[in-house]
Amino acid sequence: MTAPTTGALRTDGATLHYEVRGEGPLVLLIPGGSGGAAAFDGIADDLAADHTVATYDPRGLSRSPLDDPEAEQRVAEHADDAHRLIELLSPGEPAQVFGASSGGIAALHLLATRPERLARVVAHEPPVVEVLPDAADQRAFVDRVEATFRAEGLMPAMAVFAAGLSGPAGGAEGDGGTRPGSGPALPPRAAARAERTMADLPYFIGRIVPRFMRYVPDVPLLKTLTDRLVVACGRDSRGELPHRAAARLAGRLGREPEHFPGGHVGLTTHPAEFGEHLRKLLRP
Repeated sequence: MTAPTTGALRTDGATLHYEVRGEGPLVLLIPGGSGGAAAFDGIADDLAADHTVATYDPRGLSRSPLDDPEAEQRVAEHADDAHRLIELLSPGEPAQVFGASSGGIAALHLLATRPERLARVVAHEPPVVEVLPDAADQRAFVDRVEATFRAEGLMPAMAVFAAGLSGPAGGAEGDGGTRPGSGPALPPRAAARAERTMADLPYFIGRIVPRFMRYVPDVPLLKTLTDRLVVACGRDSRGELPHRAAARLAGRLGREPEHFPGGHVGLTTHPAEFGEHLRKLLRP
């Protein structure tokens, strides 16, 4: 794996750690869950063969500290962070963006607010549950996760969250489903990533899930931008909540969803195939 160039970008209320590989048109990769830049280690080098590939830790996660550690999170702020990275790394040309899960929600908001800066957006299983017919039930589910976290702590809240997504516990979000302390010993870089993922779970459950899963996408506006938007699902995650939400969004936009290898965390379980599929969707 090629060592990336790293940097720090000051934004409103946070300092973002970012990593850059390769040369060419910019592709910005936005992780989901409690994953950071390392969530894309399995695909970044291959994409960097003919692109500038930028990855980063979203605000509040890992190496991107908040000025106020207790600050509430908003999708609009996370989308603005992505925009600032694009302005820094591709000031004269539109960028392409891939967002996984909650990162896909940030990517959708970025497209809605800064379409002139984007050539293509691929949103993989963004859990935009407000587009579902049973949106009221999903709001109640998010309320239960939040209430459980406050009353009982992280692990009970994670159990409620995993059950509500109808996916395997620990693989519920775009962090790759890493479970530190289980299975064979991990290589040092993977072990460090797993440790960061676990350390960031309280922030994710307590402040990302409640805000992002209550986000209402601007469907009429996005419908005018479908020439540069791909809504994607995992081939193996049918019936799970993020798949349902993404497929419903695609349908409301008058499109069929693109299907990627693997399930919600196909980025981690099928990195080579996932990266090749993404490459085919990126514009030259």
